[in-house]
Amino acid sequence: MNLTSLSRTISHALRHAPWLYELELDNEGWTPVEPLLVALRRERAEWANVTEADLAEMIATMPKQRHELKEGRIRALYGHSIAGKLKKEPATPPQFLYHGTAPETVALITTGGLQPMARQFVHLSSDEATALNVGRRKAHQPVILQVAAATAHECDVRFYLGNENVWLADAVPPEFITPRQGQPDPE
Repeated sequence: MNLTSLSRTISHALRHAPWLYELELDNEGWTPVEPLLVALRRERAEWANVTEADLAEMIATMPKQRHELKEGRIRALYGHSIAGKLKKEPATPPQFLYHGTAPETVALITTGGLQPMARQFVHLSSDEATALNVGRRKAHQPVILQVAAATAHECDVRFYLGNENVWLADAVPPEFITPRQGQPDPE
């Protein structure tokens, strides 16, 4: 079984289009595993015998921790674009978080702050290397934005833990953001 393909399909179902898979998410993004398994089995012949154990293996072996499985339920940890904001528990962030972006968006961000755009939350990285990798999806030479997360948190900006490398925020005002230059892709 191709676990990467399985992970992508589950992400699509839990982050962007649960209705296409006949799933109902609660206000924290959870859905029972069994209806997801039924939907996956219909989706592809190779998944005809997919089990909860396969989902657990997928979650354990994927390099990015995108999903959580607990007590017969599953959810995506971050990246949602569905209508209606999911409930997240605020958490105390580290001193700094990072966001990789294209150079042409820096002026907009430094005047208007980081906004979730098509997603429910702003996505931030716990380290510069991860932010650089994210930024490279947007530009050959991305700009890394350093977010003074601890200071922002003290000023009532809410942060939420996505996973060990991803933090979420409703929005980040510009006064907490400092641009730093990224590194070009290795040739």
